[in-house]
Amino acid sequence: MDVQLYVYDLSQGLARSMSRQFLGIHIDAVYHTSIVLQGIEYYFGQGVQTCRAGATHHGKPMEIINLGRTELPIEVALEYLESLMTVYTAESYDLFTHNCNNFSNDFAMFLVGKGIPEHITNLPETVLNTPMGSMLRAQIDASMRPITQAPTPQAAAVNPSAVNGTAQNGAQNGAPKSAPAPALSKAEAELKEATGRVNNVTTIQAVDRLLSLAKDRCAIIFFTSSTCGPCKIVYQPFDDLAVEAGEKCVFMKIDFDFADRSIGTRFPHVRATPTFITFLRSEKRDEWSGADPRQLRSNVELLLNEAFPTHPHLAKSLPTLLSQSQRPILYTKVPPLEKVVAKMGDIGKAEAVSSIVSFIDARERFGAMETPLTKLPRFAEFLRRSTTSLPPELLFTSLDLLRVALTDVRVAGFFAEEHAGATGTPATLAHLFEHVNSLGESAPYNLRLTALHVACNTFNSPLFIPHLLSPPLSSTLVSILTTALLDEKHPALKASALSLAMNIASSNHKIRMKKHTSNPTASLLSESELDDSEQVELLASLLEILGSQDEFSDVKKIALICTGWLTYCAPMDGEVRDLWRAMDAAGTVEKIQAKVLQDRMLVKEVKSLLDV
Repeated sequence: MDVQLYVYDLSQGLARSMSRQFLGIHIDAVYHTSIVLQGIEYYFGQGVQTCRAGATHHGKPMEIINLGRTELPIEVALEYLESLMTVYTAESYDLFTHNCNNFSNDFAMFLVGKGIPEHITNLPETVLNTPMGSMLRAQIDASMRPITQAPTPQAAAVNPSAVNGTAQNGAQNGAPKSAPAPALSKAEAELKEATGRVNNVTTIQAVDRLLSLAKDRCAIIFFTSSTCGPCKIVYQPFDDLAVEAGEKCVFMKIDFDFADRSIGTRFPHVRATPTFITFLRSEKRDEWSGADPRQLRSNVELLLNEAFPTHPHLAKSLPTLLSQSQRPILYTKVPPLEKVVAKMGDIGKAEAVSSIVSFIDARERFGAMETPLTKLPRFAEFLRRSTTSLPPELLFTSLDLLRVALTDVRVAGFFAEEHAGATGTPATLAHLFEHVNSLGESAPYNLRLTALHVACNTFNSPLFIPHLLSPPLSSTLVSILTTALLDEKHPALKASALSLAMNIASSNHKIRMKKHTSNPTASLLSESELDDSEQVELLASLLEILGSQDEFSDVKKIALICTGWLTYCAPMDGEVRDLWRAMDAAGTVEKIQAKVLQDRMLVKEVKSLLDV
């Protein structure tokens, strides 16, 4: 996917001809920039705005710069854009410190690993360094706001969901309230088109195509004919069931009076109408004849329950467990940066270190809205080198800088999608975690602790979640985590490991619950749960904590919540359930003596899950 930078001159040529007269220096333009992906222009003014490329109120761009290509899927780019919307709000706009060029720079850094030309981003500082520029700052900002923060022209506005490059007309004034919807894949779009309604089919090719779409769910064929009087009794009930089933089931109707002979050849045994044939995951399930709406509804409901079985946990009342906060636990405290860098020795003098320290310091003093991103690829390269350039007892210093940087959603998004391999494991984080894991218990305490804090902070960006719950990163994290959970010498290490367990269990729980919602499109999501073996390893460590003789404390409470999230709606024939039954987890939880009523309710609810 090509990434372009559109460059505009807000002064319409006046800056070039009059800047020396007013400012005492020559400037070529008052730059406004935007990022263009697949024919859609993204820019910052009245919040983050979108329109068809070249259709903004700024007219024709003075220059179009090809920034390069990104292998990131458009869905990933738009999800990162959603995080930028929290930083680039309409209220935060400032012509000199937080403008469209800062937005373009941050977005470009994520997409292609480099920012926009420095002569553009440095222009505000250049102007403010002049006596007149500094004196007239407020007036210049105020006079430019009607231009920089004008709404997107309605005639040129675009539906943000049109991410396939085809612009659509429509109004979108100001910043969108939510992120642009990701484009559906071809299979998802075809399934969405084929479900929620009855498909009138006349060819065997159409039957095969629709059955293929239903390979992971169910389908039903209604054989009828235009001369069949009883068939008309079930026409409306059949239509109603199709709407109710939504994307769980593909409904087909075949009228023999209009169908090809090939259909009769495929289904020679169908000799009466109405006849119904059901399929479960492409295999024939049932067949019956007769115009009985009640029998039709009953059979369809049985089919849907078999395709999407209701989990027994869903029938339980679990107000205490399910009301627990699922916001990720982050470690945001900023240490004395000069002391951290000093411990690195000469390595701390590297430009990558000084630039990230300056970024963190500016972000703390002025906030994210007035702090543009630094050169993150250079920092990533430094982090990867630090595993060999720094001794194990000092490696925690580089990880601590990363920990603090990850609290910025833009930085977290960048490291989630390394540009060397957009669909693979994030290179820098994987390298660091693998190195720490390879050291095992011999790793210095401060390195193990900081690695756990870095792992927790990766959950600051939703872009990280698919990587964190998938091998090889997931197996590395679970290994680091479980080793720390069972460490009795360092209470802080165990507490930090439990924080990471909370983040993992919570994310895993959210993904699992999507599969049990009424919206069957959840099964189409690319997100997947933590591997069964890793869930088992994590759950076994948590149960050891719960089975200890220690009094009920925050440690046990967190372990209990994680246990509840890992077991809630776990597959009834899966390894997780096998483990909790083999370890008598219900008996372990039953022995927990909690003093506070809410904690006793939590114990009772988790035990009820383990009794199943």
